[in-house]
Amino acid sequence: MAMRGWPFIKLLPQKTNLQFVRHARAAGIVSAILCVASIVACFYPGLNMGIDFRGGASMEVSKPAGQEIQLDRVRQAVGNLDLGDVQVQGIARRDTNANDGSTAILRFQVPEGRDQTQVVRQVETAISGAVGEVAYSDVSVVGSKVSGELFTSGILALVVAIGLMFLYIWFRFEPQFGFGAVAGLLHDVVLTFGLIVLFRLEFSLNMVAAILTVIGYSMNDTVVVFDRLRENLRKYKTMPLRDVIDLSINETLSRTIITGVTAVMVLAALAVFGGEALFGFSIALMFGIIIGTYSSIYVGAPIILLWGVKRGGTEEAKPIKLGMASRP
Repeated sequence: MAMRGWPFIKLLPQKTNLQFVRHARAAGIVSAILCVASIVACFYPGLNMGIDFRGGASMEVSKPAGQEIQLDRVRQAVGNLDLGDVQVQGIARRDTNANDGSTAILRFQVPEGRDQTQVVRQVETAISGAVGEVAYSDVSVVGSKVSGELFTSGILALVVAIGLMFLYIWFRFEPQFGFGAVAGLLHDVVLTFGLIVLFRLEFSLNMVAAILTVIGYSMNDTVVVFDRLRENLRKYKTMPLRDVIDLSINETLSRTIITGVTAVMVLAALAVFGGEALFGFSIALMFGIIIGTYSSIYVGAPIILLWGVKRGGTEEAKPIKLGMASRP
């Protein structure tokens, strides 16, 4: 017996007739306010830089299962070494994926000019003296010079990625499509930075990877809408541009929703079961996918409406109702 389709898919309407352009101005104002707030937040209070970008060391401290590590004693013992900012946080055990208090991750800064290996040994000695015998793993040390180079390289990677996307859209479509796509990408990147600051997520190399992935996803979603828009511009030569944009978005809406929900479901599972190292990465990606879908509808496409599109010199006629237009 053949399957008639997944029943939940039937909940999505096969055809929608939503007027997206009608609300583009209000959505644009909200987006502009949020983008300005996000940019300001990146400087004040600023990003919560991880060890990768500010220099320092991190290590995992653990005891046998069931034996709790007293985090306050660890924090006090390392703090007495005058190492600057010290962060201690309990995490789930890797073997059981349960947070029973027996495992913690420690991050601290290594003062400029001090031997990194010696500082790590001092930290291990101080912790062992405070909480007893523990095991150390995943020790990672990044110097201040290397961290500065990593931060510069990370930001440069984001800029180059956006520039390459602009060139791709420009050559594939028209300049106004390129500007619309880049505006959507910048919108997504800036708001993702705002989310990182708002929830004090650690900005590390993982976050750079997450933002680069958001750029790729947002561009993919935008290309789908722009492809359908280009087809409809050739198909409905006398239909007003705002109606063509609404029609194109409605025709790709179900695909966009299904793709986005599927990706968010996977990332939600990753956030829950992936542990501390992947939590921020997953949250940033989930937000980026949602905001990327929004920007394809309310940022990229409306900019094309403001710019205008040439259609072989054909003058636009009076508005034609969606779904009632005939082929030219």
